[in-house]
Amino acid sequence: MGVRGLQGFVGSTCPHICTVVNFKELAEHHRSKYPGCTPTIVVDAMCCLRYWYTPDSWICGGQWREYFSALRDFVKTFTAVGIKLIFFFDGMVEQDKRDEWVKRRLKNNREISRIFHYIKSHKEQPGRNMFFIPSGLAVFTRFALKTLGQETLCSLQEADYEVASYGLQHNCLGILGEDTDYLIYDTCPYFSISELCLESLDTIMLCREKLCESLGLCVADLPLLACLLGNDIIPEGMFESFRYKCLSSYTSVKENFDKKGNIILAVSDHISKVLHLYQGEKKLEELLPLGPNKALFYKGMASYLLPGQKSPWFFQKPKNVITLDKQVISMSSDPESRQEVPMCTDPESRQEAPMCTDPESRQEVSMCTDPESRQEVPMCTDPESRQEVPMCTGPESRQEVLMWTDSESRQEIIMYTGHESKQEVPVCTDPISKQEDSMCTHPEINQKLPIATDPEFKLICTNPEIKQEDPANMGLEIKQQVTMVSDTEILKVARAHHVQAESYLVYNIMSSGEIECSNTLEDELDQALPSQAFIYRPIRQRVYSLLLENCQDVASTCPAVKEWFVYPGNPLRHPDLVRPLQMTVPGGTPSLRILWLNQEPEIQVRRLDTLLACFNLASSREELQAVESPFQALCCLLIYLFVQVDTLCLEDLHAFIAQALCLQGKSTSQLVNLQEADSMSMTSGEDTSCPPGRV
Repeated sequence: MGVRGLQGFVGSTCPHICTVVNFKELAEHHRSKYPGCTPTIVVDAMCCLRYWYTPDSWICGGQWREYFSALRDFVKTFTAVGIKLIFFFDGMVEQDKRDEWVKRRLKNNREISRIFHYIKSHKEQPGRNMFFIPSGLAVFTRFALKTLGQETLCSLQEADYEVASYGLQHNCLGILGEDTDYLIYDTCPYFSISELCLESLDTIMLCREKLCESLGLCVADLPLLACLLGNDIIPEGMFESFRYKCLSSYTSVKENFDKKGNIILAVSDHISKVLHLYQGEKKLEELLPLGPNKALFYKGMASYLLPGQKSPWFFQKPKNVITLDKQVISMSSDPESRQEVPMCTDPESRQEAPMCTDPESRQEVSMCTDPESRQEVPMCTDPESRQEVPMCTGPESRQEVLMWTDSESRQEIIMYTGHESKQEVPVCTDPISKQEDSMCTHPEINQKLPIATDPEFKLICTNPEIKQEDPANMGLEIKQQVTMVSDTEILKVARAHHVQAESYLVYNIMSSGEIECSNTLEDELDQALPSQAFIYRPIRQRVYSLLLENCQDVASTCPAVKEWFVYPGNPLRHPDLVRPLQMTVPGGTPSLRILWLNQEPEIQVRRLDTLLACFNLASSREELQAVESPFQALCCLLIYLFVQVDTLCLEDLHAFIAQALCLQGKSTSQLVNLQEADSMSMTSGEDTSCPPGRV
C-alpha cells in the first residue's frame, strides 16, 4: 500500500518525521481554535482491521462477540474525550489499480500456502507473525460499527482519496490509518493506527512538512516523488533505471542508510536541484523518461490532487489562454480559482496536460495520449455525477470529446470532428454548485455547441458569438453508457445504500457488472473441499438475476457479470464471466421497486420468499418458519452448504449448531477464556454471526 519504500524510509532514515501526540490534547486544542466544531478523525477502516482483531485463535476466526466488544471499546474511548469518528471502507477497485490488486492477491495466496504448510507440519496454529485477516472481517466490521451508531461510509472510488478529501474539506483533526499515501496528500494530519495506545490515546503523527524539510522538497513536490518511486498506479519498475541514474549522480550518499533510503534521497535531490530549474518552463515529458507511459504517469500525479488543488508540475500557458490546433481557448474549472492548464501543448507532440477542477468536485486529472491510439484519459470529474471529460486533439486526427452527465442518466455525448471542421467543445456544469466549468472560444472561432437532450445535462455557451445548433446537424452521437440496470431511481437507491455501507457489492453489480472477492483461508492442496467461490456461485447467480431485472425475462439476453474471485488455481489474468441464473419465486419474481421501495406489511412475505429462492429453498418454507427467527438464516445456510458440499459430515453439522446454541448467554470475558477441546477445533470461535475460517 502507498509509496514504495517510504514507510521503511520514514522509520529508519527520518525518524524525526514521527512525533508522539495525544488525541485528547489535540482535541482540546482543536476546540479552542475552532469553537463549536467537533474534533473529527477520519478512520481508514481497512488499515485498522489488524489493530482491532486481536484473538490468538485467528485461524478459526469466529470471535464475533469479542471482536464487537473491541470495536465498542475503541469507539467509547474516543467518544469519552469528545472526538467524533468517521469510518471509510473500500467500495470498489479502480481499473487502473486492478493489476496491483491482482498482484497482492497472488502474494496473499503464497502466504496462505505457508500457513497451511505450517499447520500440517507442526499440528498447531502459527503465531501472530503469520497473521492473516479472517475471511469476511471487513464486511462484518461495517455492520458492527453501524450497530454502534457510528457514521460508516463506503467509497465510490479509491478509499484513501475519499478519506483524504473528507479530512481536508471538513477541517478534520486528522486521518487515522496506515498508508504512506496519506503523507503525499496535502490534507489534514496523518496518524498511525499501529502505534496507537488506546488506554492513553497516544500515537505517532507523521508530518509531511518535516518529510519535505528532510528531502529538500515542498508539499506540492510529493506527488511527483511518489510516482517516481512507484505507487498503486505507477509500477515500481517503470522508473527503476531512472532512480539508479539519480543514485549514481547523487553526491551525498549516506553510508549508514540502506539502498532504498539513499534512492529516495537521490530522487528527491534530483527533483529539487534539476527539475525545479525548469518548473513551469518545460513539460515533464521533456525532463523525465516517460516514453509511452505519459498518460499513466500524469494520472498517477493527478490522483493525489484533492478538490480545489493544483500542481505546479503541470505545464501552464499564459493565464486564461491555451492553444488547441492553432486556436485560442480560454478555460477554467472554477470561477474562483481560475486555474489554467493546457489541454494540448503543441500539434506535433499531440499531448495534453491536465485540466483542473472545481473545489467541490472530485478530481481525476490526467493526460491524453497520442490521438492516433484513440486512448482516452479522464480530465475532470464531479463527485456526484462522476463526470469525465477526456479530450484528444491533433491536426491530422479528428477531435473526440467524451462527456458523462449525472449518475442517474449516465449519458455519454461524443463528438467527432475533422481538423478542417469547426471545433465542437462542450461545457460541463457542476450539479452541486451550479457553476459553469466553461471553455470559451476565441471570438473569431465560429464554434458549435450541442443543445442538451437530457433535462439534467447542461451544455453552456458563454461566448455570445457561439451558436447553439441541433446535435443532428453537427455529427453528434448520443448514446447511453452501458450500465447493467436502466432504472435510474433504483440505481440511485443502490448507490445510496452503497455509500452508507448498508449493502455489499450490490451497486457494483448494477452499475458496472464487475465485482471482486479477496483471499480466503483455503488450502489449495485440499481437493476434497471446493472453494467458497464455487460453493456460493449459484446464490450469486440468482442474486444477479434479481438485481439485473431484464434478466428475469426468459427471452432476454442478459450480460454476464465479471467476477474477480480468488480461488486455488485461478491466475486472475481475466475475470470469470458468470451469467445470471433464473429462480422461481411463488407469485413471480418481484421487482426491486417492490422489494426496496414498497413498505406495505404484506411485502415482507415476498421478501422472505425471494430470499429462500436465492438459496433454492422455496420448498422448505414451512419447515424454516417453524424455527425461531434468529436461527432461520443459519438453517438456510446449513441446508445450502450440505447440499452443495458432499464431503461435509455429521460432525461438521454438530459443530456449526453448537456454536449457535451452546455459547448463548456467555459474556465476552467467559468466551475469551474458553478453553478449546482441540487446538485446531473448528468450534474455537463463538456464534455464527462471523463465519469461522476454513481449516
